[in-house]
Amino acid sequence: MDVLLTVVVPVYAVEGYLYQCLESIRAGLTAEENSQVEVIAVDDASPDACGSMLDGYAARHGDVRVLHLTSNVGLGLARNAGLAEARGRYVWFVDSDDWLPAGSIRAVLERLRETEPDVLLIDHLRVHENGRLDADASSPLLRGPATVERLLGVQHTAWNRIMRRDFLAKHDLRFPAGWYEDVPFSNPVLLAAERVEVLDRVCYHYRVGRFGAITATRSERHFEAFEQWDRLYAWADSAGVDPALRVRLFTLMISHLLVVAGNDSRVHPSRRRQFFRRIADLYRRHRPQGYQPPDGAAGLKHRLVAVNSYAMYSALRTGYRIAGLRRRSTERTPVVSPDLPSAPQPVRTTSLR
Repeated sequence: MDVLLTVVVPVYAVEGYLYQCLESIRAGLTAEENSQVEVIAVDDASPDACGSMLDGYAARHGDVRVLHLTSNVGLGLARNAGLAEARGRYVWFVDSDDWLPAGSIRAVLERLRETEPDVLLIDHLRVHENGRLDADASSPLLRGPATVERLLGVQHTAWNRIMRRDFLAKHDLRFPAGWYEDVPFSNPVLLAAERVEVLDRVCYHYRVGRFGAITATRSERHFEAFEQWDRLYAWADSAGVDPALRVRLFTLMISHLLVVAGNDSRVHPSRRRQFFRRIADLYRRHRPQGYQPPDGAAGLKHRLVAVNSYAMYSALRTGYRIAGLRRRSTERTPVVSPDLPSAPQPVRTTSLR
C-alpha cells in the first residue's frame, strides 16, 4: 500500500520526552492504517542520548527510519533533511518534545483520504509543565469562515498543518536556517495553497515553558525573527500576494514581534529598547497602503511602534503587567479537559484562489 503520510520528527536534546512523542504517533492504529504511515526521526547531532535512543527504538519496533546528521543544523534544516527522505503523499512535522493525543493520526488519515487538500490545518492544546491544558488563543479561527485572511491568524507553526508533498515541491517551500524558521514557511504554505481543509479537532499537544525550548530561552538569537519576516516579505513580493492579504500579514507581523519583545523569557530587558527599534524599522519598510492599526490595546501598541516611542511603550507595558498580576491573584485559570475539544466536527473546505 502507498504511504499516505510521512511524519518527520526533528530531534535535539529531548531525551526526557522522546519516547512519549514516538509512541503517540502509531498508538491505536490498525495494521492497515499503520502501513499508510512512515515515521522519519532526524537526529540533529543531539548532544544527549537521543541518537542511541532512536537507534534502539528503531531496532525494537522496526517502524522508524532514523537519520543521523553529522553536525547540528537547527530545527528548520533538520526538518528539510527529513522531508528530502519522505515517501508519503503528505508530510507532518511533529516536534520531538510534543505528542499526539489518541486518535489523531486516524482522524488525519481519514480527512486526507476524503478531501485530498493541499494543506490540512488541525487544532492543538498548550500543555504546561504542571500538566494544565489550555486552548490556544488562535484556535477559534479554525471554527469560523475558512478564508485565507482568517486562517493566517492561526498560530504560524509547522506542526499544526499537514501538507501535500508535491505541493511543497511545486512551490519550492522549505525551511530556512535560524530561529523563527516557521515564519517564512507556514505563511507561504497557506498563501500558495489552492485547497485548504480545517480539521476542527485537537490533534496535537504542544508543550510550553519547557527548559531549553527556544521560546523559553533568553538569547540574542530572538533578533533573527526580523530576518525571517524579511524573508517572508521577499517571498510575498515574488508571489504577487494580494494587497489585502499583505495588510493582514503586516498586522500579524507587528503583533508577533511585540509579543516577543514583551516576553522576559526571550528578550533581556537591557535589549528590549533595541528590539523595539528594530520593530519600528520593519514597520516603516513594510507598511502596506491602506493599513489601519487594530482596535484596543493592540492598536495602541502598533501606533507606538509607528512613532518609535519606546518610552511610552515601556510605560504601557509596565501598567498592563501590574494590572495582570492583580487580576491573576484573584482569578483562577480554567483548566481545559483534554477530551472535550477532540470531537470531530463537520468538514469545511475552502478554495484560497
